[in-house]
Amino acid sequence: MQQDVEKIVEDVALKLGRGLSLEDLDGVLLAYSSNQSHADRVRVNFLLSKRVPVDVSAWQLSHGIATAVRPVVVPANEELGMVGRVCVPLLVRGFRVGYLWVQQDLDEQTATAILAELPGVRDELDLLAGLLLDSNTAESEFRRRREQEFLAACQGESNAVAAVAGWKEIQGRGPWQLVTVLDAEDSGGVSDQIAATLTHRSAALQATIGVDSVLFSAGTETHAVLLFRETGGRAEHAQVLVHYQLELAKRAGRKVDRVILGISEPFSAIRQLGRAYRQSKLAAQAAAVDPPLGELVDSRSAGIYQLFERLQAPGGWDDSGSAQFQAIEDADRNGELLPVLELLYDSDGSVQDVAAKLHLHRSSIYNRLARVRQLIGADPLNGATRLELHATLKARRWAGRPRI
Repeated sequence: MQQDVEKIVEDVALKLGRGLSLEDLDGVLLAYSSNQSHADRVRVNFLLSKRVPVDVSAWQLSHGIATAVRPVVVPANEELGMVGRVCVPLLVRGFRVGYLWVQQDLDEQTATAILAELPGVRDELDLLAGLLLDSNTAESEFRRRREQEFLAACQGESNAVAAVAGWKEIQGRGPWQLVTVLDAEDSGGVSDQIAATLTHRSAALQATIGVDSVLFSAGTETHAVLLFRETGGRAEHAQVLVHYQLELAKRAGRKVDRVILGISEPFSAIRQLGRAYRQSKLAAQAAAVDPPLGELVDSRSAGIYQLFERLQAPGGWDDSGSAQFQAIEDADRNGELLPVLELLYDSDGSVQDVAAKLHLHRSSIYNRLARVRQLIGADPLNGATRLELHATLKARRWAGRPRI
């Protein structure tokens, strides 16, 4: 495969009559052309070190190459010893696999000529991108089969569970925990399922390199699934979260603001994989709709959402069954009552804490509680009324959870 990549790079360089270099998403040199009339200091150092220096990478990234889907002109930088270049992002089905760099000639003031020539090598660039995709660890046939088997085991398929139980990396390494990794801000509208799955698959692989407690990872079109060896703390989970967020942004070509890890209860038998998967998904979904739960969420911390998951009707939750809630919602045109109630319930009824969080005086909180009492004819902080309203508030959140 490497010989094929190098040949295509040489062929494109000959057609364009320019020096080329090919790098992966981490700035590592994959191939370069031998025919070139000149080379600036940046190119020479890159070919020697095989990796883009930090200052050069910062200059390139500042021109938007990480999110671009079309060629990007990166101007010269005299301080770095760098002439102008054109960066060609290589993508397959929206999945970013690398960058091809085309260097301007010393006497060229603009990159207009390069941009005009690129359509003539479009076929070669598509073939090059396809080869890089096939060489990706996450896209190898063996890896695909293993991930499909693992995900089938997570769904409770008995044959897959038996197969996974026989994996060498699994045997004798329990107890385990299953972790669902979710991009909380993703709308869920996946236009290309293959590309989305590969994005999560690759991000999971890269984010878990060197993390000994992660035994296996798999990607789906909406999230990733990790099998952890049970650990007492959450330091390695936090490490994976940070790296996954960076890797996902790099591959998706967009900003990723919040990633959640939903963590199952520990389990000692692989046949419990299905239950652990449900627990981890529930924890991730609960944190997605209820941000105060945080980003590292144990399934036991999901609270009442565990009950909703069990009681959820196929057609979705209908919160109109609470007459008291409906009365408050109908009168709460400015959104002043329900948010205060939810924060009070989540804060153990501390008016002072709620006032501080909302930057209001305590008298404002008391006034709003008085309005609620008048509306429903009951104290919203007592007994069954509090339970009904708090549960309905959380049910409404749960109805908006990501479907994964």
